[in-house]
Amino acid sequence: MFDVAIIGAGVVGCSIARELARYKLDVCVLEAKSDVAMGSSGANSGIVHAGYDCKPGTLMARLNVAGNFLYEDIARELDVPFKRNGSLVLAFTDDDMSTLKRLMEQGIKNGVNGLKILPAEEVLKMEPNLNPSIKAALWAPTGGITSPFEVTIAMAENAADNGVQFYLNHAVLSIQRHSDGKFHIETSGGTFIARYVINAAGINSDLISQMVGDDSFRIHPRKGEYCLYDKKWGSLVTSTIFQPPSGLGKGVLVTPTVDGNLLIGPNAVDIHQRDDVYTTSDGLNFVYQKALESVPFLPRNDVITEFAGLRAIADGEDFIIRPSRRAEEFIQVAGICSPGLSAAPAIGRYVASILNGVMQRNGHRLEPKRDFNPYRKGISRFSDADWHTREELIKKDQRFGRIICRCEMVTEGEIVQALHRNPPALTLDAVKRRTRAGMGRCQGGFCTPRIMEIMERELGIPMEQITKKGDGSRIVLGKIKDFWGEDAGC
Repeated sequence: MFDVAIIGAGVVGCSIARELARYKLDVCVLEAKSDVAMGSSGANSGIVHAGYDCKPGTLMARLNVAGNFLYEDIARELDVPFKRNGSLVLAFTDDDMSTLKRLMEQGIKNGVNGLKILPAEEVLKMEPNLNPSIKAALWAPTGGITSPFEVTIAMAENAADNGVQFYLNHAVLSIQRHSDGKFHIETSGGTFIARYVINAAGINSDLISQMVGDDSFRIHPRKGEYCLYDKKWGSLVTSTIFQPPSGLGKGVLVTPTVDGNLLIGPNAVDIHQRDDVYTTSDGLNFVYQKALESVPFLPRNDVITEFAGLRAIADGEDFIIRPSRRAEEFIQVAGICSPGLSAAPAIGRYVASILNGVMQRNGHRLEPKRDFNPYRKGISRFSDADWHTREELIKKDQRFGRIICRCEMVTEGEIVQALHRNPPALTLDAVKRRTRAGMGRCQGGFCTPRIMEIMERELGIPMEQITKKGDGSRIVLGKIKDFWGEDAGC
C-alpha cells in the first residue's frame, strides 16, 4: 500500500515524484510504457520558455516563469544540460510589430525579466543568418534550451534514489475507491492501493479521470512534427528563433539543441488518434518552408531524423491542476501542453502544496525527510571529457576505452552504466535516451547490433527478446538456423 500513486512518468509526473520524495511518504509511479519520457516529454522542442506568451493571471503563466527560474538549480543538482541562449520572436510586418508589443506587455505582467524589442540591424548582428527582411524582434534573454528526456530521466533517477518506486509497463486499467477511502488501481502488472492519486497521464489524463467518475475536461491531441539536422548546422543560429504565435501554438521555430544539432518545427495539427506519432511528407514540408522564412540559408538535406510528438490540449486556455471534483484525494494534473517542460519544476512544487492542503484537511501533513538528497550524478560522458578525464575513466573501467557509437562517441562503459541505473534502461531507445548511442548521423546503423550484444550480456535478455521501445518492436526474430536449419548457408 502506498501513500501516493502518481500515474504517468513524463517530465511532469517525474517532477512531482522528485518533489514528493522530499517527504516521509511511500510513493509509486505507474507508467504504461517501457520507460520514462516516452510521450510528449521525449518528443518536443526542448525549449525552456521565458514566459511572455502565456496569458497573464493564468497558472500557465505563473508556473512557466517560476519553472524557468528553477532550471539553473535543476541543471546543477541533477547534472543535466541547460543553456540560457535567449529567444527571438521575429516581426516581418506591421501586424507582427503589434504582436511583439503585446507579447512584451504580457511578459512584463508575468514577471519576465530583460525583454526588449530590438531593431533589425541589432538582431542581424546577433544572428547574421536570419532573414534580412525582418523589421524587428522581441529578445528574451531568459529563454533557454535543455534535453527534455534527460531532464525527465534525471528527475526519475533522483526520485528513485530517494525511495520512490517506479513500475514501468504498468498501464492503468481501472480505478475503484473503496469504502475505506483508499484507491484500488488495477494495472496490467497488478493492483496497487493508495491513499492519494495524482493524475499526470498526459494525453490520456482525461481517460484516467473518467475512471473515478470525473468527466470535467477533455484532452484533444495536437501533433507537432520536427526535423533534426546534423551537428555541422548546429551553429547556424545561437538563439531560439520564433515566428509570431498563432492560435494553435508558438509556431515553427529554429533552434540549436544542447547537444549541438539544429532543430526545426513543429507544425500544429489537431488529430483524433492518441497514438499517432507518425510524420507526414506534407507536415515536414510545411515545417521546412516555414523555417525558411526565418532562416533562408537552411538546407533541405542533412536532416538526420524526423519525429513527431503529441501535445495534450485541454478545454480552456490553462493548465488543469486541482483536486478532482469527485474526490479531492485524486489530484488532476492535466492539459500540460507547452510550456509544460518549462513549468515542470514549479508544477512539482505546486502539486506538493495542493497535496499538503488535502492531507491537512484529513488530519495529516507533509513531513520533510532529513536525509533527502537533491543531487544526482549523470552517466559519465566520454565525448565531453578532456583527455586527462578520459584516461582516468579508462583506468577505472576499460570499457570506457571501447567506442560503440562512432557518431556520438559513446563507449561501452556508458552503455553498461545506463543498463544498471534505476529506473533501468531495458530497450534500445532507453539506452539511446540516456547515452545518445544511436542519435548521430547514422541513427544507429553501426552501433545497434553491438548495443544489443551488450544488453544480452548485461541483462541476460536473449537477443530475440530485445526491443526498440517495448512490446511490438523486436529487432530480430531469431537465429537463421531456427528458420532454415543447422545447414543453412549464405
